[in-house]
Amino acid sequence: MNSIGYLTEEQIVTELLTYRREFHRYPESGWTEFRTTAAIVKRLTELGYHITMGEQATRKAEMMGVPDANTLSRHQERAIAQGADAAIVAQMTGGHTGLWADLNCGDGPTIALRFDIDANDITEARDSTHRPAKEGFASENQGVMHACGHDGHAAVGLVLAELLAKDKSRWQGNIRLIFQPAEEGVRGARAMAAAGALDNVDYIFGFHLGFQAERTGVLVASTGDFLATTKLNVWYEGVPSHAGAYPEKGKNALLAACTAALNLHAIPRHSGGATRITVGTLKAGQGRNITPPNAYFELETRGVTSELDEYMRLEAERIIRAAALTWDVQYRMEIAGGTKSGESSPDMAELVEREAASMPVFTAVRKRSSFGASEDFAHFMSTVQERGGRGGYIQVGADLASGHHTSRFDFDECSMLHATELLYKVTKAVLAK
Repeated sequence: MNSIGYLTEEQIVTELLTYRREFHRYPESGWTEFRTTAAIVKRLTELGYHITMGEQATRKAEMMGVPDANTLSRHQERAIAQGADAAIVAQMTGGHTGLWADLNCGDGPTIALRFDIDANDITEARDSTHRPAKEGFASENQGVMHACGHDGHAAVGLVLAELLAKDKSRWQGNIRLIFQPAEEGVRGARAMAAAGALDNVDYIFGFHLGFQAERTGVLVASTGDFLATTKLNVWYEGVPSHAGAYPEKGKNALLAACTAALNLHAIPRHSGGATRITVGTLKAGQGRNITPPNAYFELETRGVTSELDEYMRLEAERIIRAAALTWDVQYRMEIAGGTKSGESSPDMAELVEREAASMPVFTAVRKRSSFGASEDFAHFMSTVQERGGRGGYIQVGADLASGHHTSRFDFDECSMLHATELLYKVTKAVLAK
């Protein structure tokens, strides 16, 4: 029977399934991952890792799209009711659900591995044709489910943590495991990086189950063309009036929002590369005979580079401000999410390819794919690279029951074993004595 480190594949699969299904049963969306993080902290502490968590792991000023205090409190209470350690949960008050764990193995480089842990705001399918429902581990939290595989990512992180800790004498350097909240909406990486998650990191790797590696056995050794993005929320506040009797006394927030929405989509494209903008929601007004005093909309900008996204963001802010002046209303704007562009380091792609070559399970290896979307890991990877380090993003193939971010999402759980072994081999290639 094959083994990875000191555990057999059978033992590893048993642990992976236990963790994954537990996380899947109790999903938590961004900044509310109290139960998930508490379970991770407890296990990593048992394994001898040094834990950085709470306000030390996520800088408050950089946290984006955080739920209000009442919502956070309700989720803390729910986590404790579902078995989380109350003392650990208390350390995360305010939504500080990120953590990193260090295993110091002597002088040498530091390798960081990122595992995202949040779920999606989706109601999971409940019929018997959906495997999690059929086998009893479907979401117990209404309106939230793991529809992107982050439950599997967290499971891989915990089993890998055990394998690396048990083999500590074989390594020379430092291992840092980053368990990131609020990846969905690209809200969490910036706050963790600002708090020091990347300090002294020489190498960083992230991975995803499925996505562009669309079936079990496929491996994408590196990923590039991550789009930088900024998520904006905008409020306009006008003055209500009787629309028939006194229209001149009103200040129309709805028209301000509509003016902004139309002109946002008219921002000129840029000669430097691809850009995107989308106004995704718009809610306004109180009734058909009332001058609309309120409007709210959500938008996002994207660019193939961080500089191009910055161009789109600045233009968007100019138009939002101009629309408020045009209709003589007040406005407020907040950044609800955002991340950098990114490109895997070529030598890290070669390293992953070499290690994958010894794994017969990977029958189709692609050196690189163009992501064409945004992923919060890009902020981690680009920051490490800007400081002289290197990084890579791997996609591990998995047969999928349905597409990512759908109510029937599920994946071939064997892919977690493949990801665990590959990340173990990559870490060994960097740190082995």
